[in-house]
Amino acid sequence: MNRYIIASPHTPEECAKVVNEVYAAGYITHMDWGCKDGDHTGWTTVEADSHDEAKMMVPAILRPKAHVVRVLRYSPADFNKG
Repeated sequence: MNRYIIASPHTPEECAKVVNEVYAAGYITHMDWGCKDGDHTGWTTVEADSHDEAKMMVPAILRPKAHVVRVLRYSPADFNKG
C-alpha cells in the first residue's frame, strides 16, 4: 500500500459550501485546512494502491481540482548504500 498526500484547492467563494459538504460526508476530521490563513486548500493523507484509488477517496466536491502525490519517507540507511 502506498501513501499519498492530497491537496484540494477551492476558491474563497466555494469555501463555505466545500467545508459544509465535507463535514456532511463525515470527512471533516480527516482533513487539514488553510482557509483561515488565506490558503483555500484542504489536505489529507491516505493509503491506497494507486493515484486513481487515492483520488476516489476525495469527497466528490473536491475531486476535480485535487492534486494527488505519492509520498515516502527516507531513512539514513537509504543514503548509506554505496
